[in-house]
Amino acid sequence: MNNSDKAAHFDSLHKKQNPLVLYNVWDAGSARAVAEAGAQAIATGSWSCAAAQGYADGEQMPFSALFYTVKRIVASVSLPVTVDFETGYGTSLENIQRNLAALLDAGVVGVNFEDQRITQSGLVDIEEQCRRIAALREVADKHGTALFINARTDIFLQAASESTHSALIAEAKQRLLAYQAAGANGYFVPGLSQQALIADLCEFSPLPVNIMITSTTPALESLRHLGVSRISHGPLPYIDAMEQLKQRAAGLY
Repeated sequence: MNNSDKAAHFDSLHKKQNPLVLYNVWDAGSARAVAEAGAQAIATGSWSCAAAQGYADGEQMPFSALFYTVKRIVASVSLPVTVDFETGYGTSLENIQRNLAALLDAGVVGVNFEDQRITQSGLVDIEEQCRRIAALREVADKHGTALFINARTDIFLQAASESTHSALIAEAKQRLLAYQAAGANGYFVPGLSQQALIADLCEFSPLPVNIMITSTTPALESLRHLGVSRISHGPLPYIDAMEQLKQRAAGLY
């Protein structure tokens, strides 16, 4: 498939009865392993990519290092590749647009783009985040790529406890509609795990809803019945792989 075909195929994977399941990778080797296991698409995880290079999450890894990693992943698999772009690895819209253009040139067809304030508390206000999403869409349109922008809100991750999540649903829905109008294709809500709230958001949402697997998330089959369109595993694959490596190495010493 060429990039246009990959982009169209990736978009279509969000519109099937069964959710798109992404087992997040961190380098070319892990991407190839997941592809050989039968994955439909490849997704990076920012935490995992950073940790694999000795950095902390939260854009502590230079964009140049992320770009090299992504370029090798795209070259190593034939599947559509979506990248955890965090907040764009830039301090201005121009920086963010330039970084996205580089990823598009490398063959990326999707990005996660989040509304947290890197190294700070709180979320970017809705209007500012919409400008950022629109800036990404502008770059993709100029590039001729039907980029899948998975707009991520950290509203639930930053909540003090899950008991407050029901009170945050109204703002989550407000952000969803605003991000859609700005050019988003999907809506990612990491941290949301209560079945009733997931079902409510999925029923409301005009965009495919993405849930991230955690220790409190419902099982995959339950998420399908709740209406979830995309399921991510975040840093768990990397954590599990490193734990296995550590255990096997420990047996040698």
